[in-house]
This record gives sequence, C-alpha cells and structure tokens, in this order.
Amino acid sequence: MDEMTTPLRVELPQTSNLNDLITQRLKDEPGAVLAEVQRSPGSWEPVTVAEFDAQVVALAKGLVAKGVQPGDPVGIMSRTRYEWTLLDFAVWAAGGVPVPIYETSSAEQVQWILSDAGVTVLFVEDADNAATVAEVRDDAPSCREVLVIDDGGIDATVAAGAEVTDEEIARRRGLAGLDDLATIIYTSGTTGRPKGVELTHRNFAALARNAVAFVPTVFAERGRTLLFLPLAHVFARFIQVLAIAGGTVLGHSPDIKHLVDDLGTFRPTYILAVPRVFEKVYNSAEQAAAAGGKLKIFHWAAATGIAWSRAQDTPQGPSLWLRLQHKVADTLVFSKLRARLGGQAQYAVSGGGPLGERLGHFYRGIGLHILEGYGLTESTAPTCVNRPEQTRIGSVGHQLPGCSVRIAPDGEILLKGHHIFRGYHGNPEATAEAFDGEWFRTGDLGSLDDDGFLRITGRKKELIVTAGGKNVAPAVLEDRIRAHALVSQCVVVGDNKPFIGALVTLDPEGLPGWLSMHGKPEMTVEQATTDPDVLAALDQAVARANKAVSKAESIRKFTVLPGDFTIENGYLTPSLKVKRALVLKDFADDVERIYAPGADRESLHTS
Repeated sequence: MDEMTTPLRVELPQTSNLNDLITQRLKDEPGAVLAEVQRSPGSWEPVTVAEFDAQVVALAKGLVAKGVQPGDPVGIMSRTRYEWTLLDFAVWAAGGVPVPIYETSSAEQVQWILSDAGVTVLFVEDADNAATVAEVRDDAPSCREVLVIDDGGIDATVAAGAEVTDEEIARRRGLAGLDDLATIIYTSGTTGRPKGVELTHRNFAALARNAVAFVPTVFAERGRTLLFLPLAHVFARFIQVLAIAGGTVLGHSPDIKHLVDDLGTFRPTYILAVPRVFEKVYNSAEQAAAAGGKLKIFHWAAATGIAWSRAQDTPQGPSLWLRLQHKVADTLVFSKLRARLGGQAQYAVSGGGPLGERLGHFYRGIGLHILEGYGLTESTAPTCVNRPEQTRIGSVGHQLPGCSVRIAPDGEILLKGHHIFRGYHGNPEATAEAFDGEWFRTGDLGSLDDDGFLRITGRKKELIVTAGGKNVAPAVLEDRIRAHALVSQCVVVGDNKPFIGALVTLDPEGLPGWLSMHGKPEMTVEQATTDPDVLAALDQAVARANKAVSKAESIRKFTVLPGDFTIENGYLTPSLKVKRALVLKDFADDVERIYAPGADRESLHTS
C-alpha cells in the first residue's frame, strides 16, 4: 500500500469559522465548564461556556476600540496560560488574525515575526518579554501598541471597549469563511529564518470536528486535559481548539517546575506531550525506585508491563500467569505512577517525534494508553493518530477523516486534505517548492503497511550517506540512545565519512539520580563526561541502539560534549527539536575528532 485516505465524517458550511465553536456550545450548554483556572496553587476555579464567551466578547470589544480591523494580525507572546486561550478567541471574535510568538524568542526573532506578519497590536506576558520587544520596536513599524498581560494589559483593553456594541462583535464573528486566514504560525525552524505558515479556519475547525468524531472516547466524553506544551506551537494550539470543539475541560500549566503538582490537582483524563516528556517520567520513576531500594521491583514491573502490552497484540492475549503478574505489578508500581499524573489519565497523545515501541508498550502496560500521532505545522498538527480501538505501537496510526497520505517513490511522505496550510506568508517561492502538484511534501520518510498504518523512518534532509554509499536515517539510533537516563541529546553524524558516529550530551537532571542509583559520588556534568562508569553506561546504550540497525548503519564511535543543547543556547527549537545544521557547524571540530586516527581517548569504540 502506498496511499491512504480516510473519508470525511463532518462537513462544515462554507460560511462557518472558529467562532462557531463557542457560539454553538453557548447555544447547547451555556452552563457547562469550559475551563478551570488556577488562581492559587492547587485551587482550580471553573469558567463556564457562558462566562468564557462573555470574557471573549468584552476583550474583543477592546481590540476593536484599539483599532484592530478585520484581518489585522495581533501578536501573543506568552507562556501557556488561560489568558492565551482567551486572547486567541477574542482576536478571532474581533475578526483579527492571532500570531503566536514563543516567549523564549530572541529580539531578532521577535522583530522578524512582527515585521513579516505586520502585527498591529502585541500582547506580551511580562516585563522581560516587553524588554525584548523594546529592543526591536523601531524595526517593527506596524506594531503600534504593546500590552503586558501581567501589568493589567487585558483589563485595560476590556475597559477601552466599553462603548463598542454587542452587535459589532456579532457582525465581526460572522465575517470569516472556512478558507479565510485564521492564524500565522512561524515554524521554529531548525535552519534559516522561520517561515510563516498560513492556516485557515477550515484547517483548524474541520480537522478538530473530525478528530472528535474519529476518537470520541478520548475527545468527546467529558474529558479533562492540562495544557503545558507551548501554545505558540501548533500541537498545543490544535488541542486547545479540539478541547473546545469536543467539550473537554481545559486547564493550563505555565511552569514546567510545577507540572507534577498541577497534574495531581487538576487530574486530567488525557494529556498531550512530546516523547522527551515520557522518557523523563520513566527515568525519574526508575531513579526514585532506586533511591527507595526498590530498583529490582521496578525493573521487574516494567518488564511485566511491556510483556503484558505486547501480548495484547497477539491472538491469544496475555496468559493467566502474565495477567496475575500484571495485577501484582499494578499494585506495587503502576498505580503509584498513575497517581503522579493525577490518577485519572487513561490516554495520552504523543507527537513531535517518534516515541519508540519500548516506551509505548511500557505506558500501555501501566494503564496509560499513548496514542502516537504525526503531523507538522503545515498540516495543522495531526494528520494521523492511533485510536484506542485501533492501535499499532511503533506506528503513528491512520489518517484522520478528510486527510490523505501517499508515499513517494523515494519514500517521502506526501499529504493532502482539509488540514493542509494555504501557503507560506509572503513567500510564494517556498510555497511552490513545498508542493508536488496538489500534494504537500513533508520532508519526512515513511511507509504504509497493508492495514493503512503509517510509520515514520526519518527526515529526508537528515538522511546520512556514508563514504561507502550507505543511506542511514539517524532518528532510529538517536531516539533509542536518548531514552537512556544519562542522555539528553544525541546527534548521529557520518555524512560522507567512513562510518557512523555520534555526538552525545548528558542530562543534567538525570545525572544525579543515575549516580545515586549506581552508588557513585556527586559530580558535575563536565566531570561525568570523562568518568569511566558513565562512559561504559553510554557505551552499552549505543550497543543496544545498534541492535536496531545493520552493521553498516551502526555507531562505531561517539564523543560526549561538555554542555547540553537547550532552547536558551540556541541549539534546540522551542518544540525541543535539535537544530542539526547549527550543531554540525558549531561542533565541526568534535565531529572531525571522531574520525581522526587514534581518537580513542576522546571517543569510545562500540560494536
């Protein structure tokens, strides 16, 4: 099979738009809870559909009073918080176009987005964001006002709109049609300047309505979800829209440091995260077990959970003995892990990179069914997803209704459907390059099995060709090595080289627990890069990863870098993807040392 289309389930009127998600819910269930807002630690205050709609209208009136015209871009630069969702829908109610900006963006990035999108009014979270904007304000002439959320910016906007009528907002809410611009999302970009992806009301509204119909057990049965990924990224943004379309109660957790506490008090029924979050949860649980002298029990329970999950995919299912073991493991270990997620989470949606079969089976084994999906900013986040009743761990599932996939002769994944963007803002050349006729070129490599499940095998541009002519997809190796508790990031190298190598960075959060677990004294990350036991553990991690590939594709040497890749130092995008081209450029000397004769002191041979 090399092409798959899932029939459309929900058809929207051409005149509808994202505002209809609120107005329809207001008509159907005005007293239902739409969101819960954390006013103090652990205390969540409900906001009904009617209350949210009233807040949206009041804020939209203020935007109108401040001169926002239909079609005007309005910027939002903030962490994930309730005010983000409120602003999003208020801008749409005023007829505007929200333009998200990561709060971690540099002044240069902010200047580019403000000027390229033509942002007229900008909301920033705090004084630090305002200071960043101030550095480049003179180079963004379209931006006439900057309002600080933490300094009363939203209240001031609401006050300004006191004289604007309800009729004007009702009129503006009806202006956009399905094919009108809803937002411009700038790709965080692993190379070059970010491109502005123009997404329409159809892209979000049609995809959300159909996703709810496609996976109702998760998205349409009075669920609860806590957003903590950045709303400036398309993944969280889509889930925000999906939650309102499906009736999920929304919560927001702006600070990752408080995430475990927030999960415990909000008690979501499903969560969304990237694979790195699931890796860290597993590693921290393992280290906590070691600190409590229960490492053997944890490892036995983990193996039992994985075996139980794998048996679910066999015709006979788990044996009686395995079911009994699983019950014991649940009592001793799994129930405690679920409690850390609030105790109610049955499902999780994972995207932004491959999760890996081991973690997929582990989490299903503990009672958290991870629905792995796949998509890009250009496809309004998901184009496909596994479903509770149709899951194939290791795949990213079936296409959502109204979405089509084709595998090109060279293995590239091509997409089309109502979720595909209309073009890159002000960049017709890049738009033309992105399409093969009516099909969008994703740049990802993959395959479809006979049942229509899609699997991702790597990035086309990241494909490494060794000096011997062997094609190597680095993601297969990188994902497996990064799952180790000691590892933060891994970049596989070897383009036009005699063999495959790797750059590895240590995880400063995972290191202390690993050292304690292995009876070793405290040490800095820099000291750990030369510690024989640490290097031996990394050597084993590489050897395990190599089992997934042929000998010609396996990592022969690796080197441990002295620091980590982070958003702050510019080597990670805000969605936690490595900026590979920048890493290869800045660490070119480290790469060359891997291939230098007699490099054993700085890198390890692996079999």
